[in-house]
Amino acid sequence: MSGSVRALAAAVLAVAGLSGISGCASQDAPREPRTTGTVLTVTRVSPVDAKLSWRGTAPGAAGRIVEFATEPKGPWTILTYAPLGQTTYRHPDLIPETHFYYRLRPYYGPASRPVDVTLPKGSFTKAEQREEHDWAPPRTIRRAGVRTSPARRPAATPTDLRAKIMHANGIRFTWTDHAEGERGYLLEDRPRGGDSFRPVAVLDPDINSFGLITLPNEKRASYRVRPVTYGERSNIARLTTGERPAGRG
Repeated sequence: MSGSVRALAAAVLAVAGLSGISGCASQDAPREPRTTGTVLTVTRVSPVDAKLSWRGTAPGAAGRIVEFATEPKGPWTILTYAPLGQTTYRHPDLIPETHFYYRLRPYYGPASRPVDVTLPKGSFTKAEQREEHDWAPPRTIRRAGVRTSPARRPAATPTDLRAKIMHANGIRFTWTDHAEGERGYLLEDRPRGGDSFRPVAVLDPDINSFGLITLPNEKRASYRVRPVTYGERSNIARLTTGERPAGRG
């Protein structure tokens, strides 16, 4: 969820009533049984830049979320969804002379089969930005007779993922939700030529319809969804920033 176009898209959809975009403050998840440990450290690489490093394993996890707070008990804000192979993260341009707290949590959940989408040519025009995008806000479409299973089990895998092209930069996704007890849903994509999927939207539990405004490199991409639950938290690592260096800010 980086880039000015994604930020613009988020602003447009926020006006339309969209919620659940990643990066917002999160509540603590219920504790789950400890399956592994992750040891987190943080180093100040400049007075206002931090580098996080961690070690440990998380068997069966889809990745880890990296979170920070400015108070020991939160609220916590998600910085990124890191793939399992990632072991460092840089948090730049911090508020001077402030305490920062960091933690990691593995996340779990089975991903749906991907769908491939090829969008028409064209940029996100001013006319499209003025549209209401009433198809985009996340919602729950009730379906009778759907079997559900705890969110970490294979039976909770979403099915019937469909992608409907709404315009040259907008896609509406729908799917069948088989999960119970999930903390939310991730919509992930892999642009053409990419080597891995990455989260592009974070949604509330039970959501099974969502509209995405795409970035220029997502004209051809694969998409999938997964329910997520969180595992055991890492230790909390603390850092205090210094004075802002001359010439920055």
